Amino acid sequence: MRTLFKTFALGILSTSIAMPYAFAADQTKEDAHDEKIEVTQVNVTDQELAAIYVLSDICPKLVKDKDAFDAGYQRLLKDFIPDAADPEVTIKKLVKEKSFKSILKEAQGDAKKAGKEANTGVCEDVLNYQPQN
Repeated sequence: MRTLFKTFALGILSTSIAMPYAFAADQTKEDAHDEKIEVTQVNVTDQELAAIYVLSDICPKLVKDKDAFDAGYQRLLKDFIPDAADPEVTIKKLVKEKSFKSILKEAQGDAKKAGKEANTGVCEDVLNYQPQN
């Protein structure tokens, strides 16, 4: 059951990267004028941050364009850790915290279980990632 939940969580993370664009609709100027924008704080779990960090370990070996992956990864980090001056430094500090080690180990195990094909797909999603705002 726990493995099923982990797989489901990894699937949700990869799907959440692409879904906002699947449902985007063109707007006319009149529609945009009437649109009300609601801004809410998104809560990011340690499990999500661990999964994102694991991508920085596995993806460079799985993608052809490492520079494009790095750029997409930076955009992803900025979206998930928007208040940090340098999100990459922030996540690297988090990884070193004792309380985060077990969560990171779990995410690494999940990535290993997912296999090369699934991981490559997620890495390609990161490579093409565009900010949500």
